[in-house]
Formats: sequence, C-alpha cells, structure tokens
Amino acid sequence: MQRFVLALLLMTTIILTACGTAATTTSPATKLPAEINVARLKTMLDRQENFFLLDVRTPQEFVQDGRIAQSTLIPLQELEQRLSELPTDKPIVCICRSGNRSAAACDLLRSHEFEAINVAGGMRAWAAAGYPMVVGP
Repeated sequence: MQRFVLALLLMTTIILTACGTAATTTSPATKLPAEINVARLKTMLDRQENFFLLDVRTPQEFVQDGRIAQSTLIPLQELEQRLSELPTDKPIVCICRSGNRSAAACDLLRSHEFEAINVAGGMRAWAAAGYPMVVGP
C-alpha cells in the first residue's frame, strides 16, 4: 500500500512539473523568467534557442549521474572564480540535481549582471520526465 501511495505521489509530481508553464516566477531586474521547468528547457533545446546551459553540480555527479549533452560543467563552489568563462551576450540557464544549487548560482550570476534562469527540479526532474541524458566521461 505504501508503494502505491509513493508511486501515485511521484506520478502526480511529475505530471504537475511537466504541465507547468514556461515561467513560474519572474526576475524583477531582467524581466526574464527566474525559473523554468524541465519541459520548457527541453523545448528550448529542441528549438535550438540561444542560451548557455550551465550545470553547477560536482564533477562526479556530472559524469556518474548523467547530464544534458549540451551542458557545460562549472561546479557551484568554483563559479565565482570562473565567471570569465561565461557568455555575456545570452541568458545562462542553470541546472543542478534538484534546483537548489542552481538557484544559488542564479543569484550569484545576477549579482554580477548576468541573465540567469533556474531549472526547477533539476536533473532529478529531467530524468523523471524521461528526457535524454549522457552518462559517463
């Protein structure tokens, strides 16, 4: 019975995440969406929209847990020292495991005048939605 309830809860969460609109909140400074869901990110990738996808997890998570093929790894703890590696001419979409570290990355990037968008639910939501991932080196 517990498994059924947990499975039902998980399915509901996945459906609600996938059915959301592109923007859940808006950044007052830039008028860009402050946060998007994984379905919106997938659409942006499929349409080859002009943005930089930044993964802020650890190198171990990036390789072993899977990543989005178009993403670039800069771990959150290194981000401030590596800002010069980021583009200034397009939005930076940040992703991590669950959306917490990427939200912190967005805050940091915005404080340095970057346009930053967080991916709600992170790679957990991406994997749960069944979207493609690369695993390994």
